[in-house]
Amino acid sequence: MIIAVASDHAGFPLKERIIEIARSLGHESIDLGTCSTEPVDYPDFAEAIAHAILNGKAERGILLCGSGVGASVAANKFRGIRAGTCHDTFSAHQSVEDDNTNVLCLGARVIGPELAIEIVRAYLGAHFSGAERHVRRLAKIAAFEENF
Repeated sequence: MIIAVASDHAGFPLKERIIEIARSLGHESIDLGTCSTEPVDYPDFAEAIAHAILNGKAERGILLCGSGVGASVAANKFRGIRAGTCHDTFSAHQSVEDDNTNVLCLGARVIGPELAIEIVRAYLGAHFSGAERHVRRLAKIAAFEENF
């Protein structure tokens, strides 16, 4: 799977480790920045991840900011992006299995690097269940995007 990875300045120190883990699990990684701890705006990197996924350059994304929340809010503004902030392994795999998320958001100031690695492993190892109830719910969410 091709994984787009991006972060703001708060997530930068963890981003390289996330890329290494994704590659060690057999995935190709695309680094969409940032490239330092100099202050930048997380919406710019949410946009980069969204475009990579929506244009077919990546299948999933991992987006880091200080809390994970701002990045998630920004990413979810793009039609077809389903981003979730996860700070535990259960939420990470369930977000894919039930909600077919395509962007994992992590708070680099909230969780440590070892937990982040376990969360990324859970997220990348998960697959959408395709269960009828989940398909039905996702169709309702897609209708929200069309109607509003």
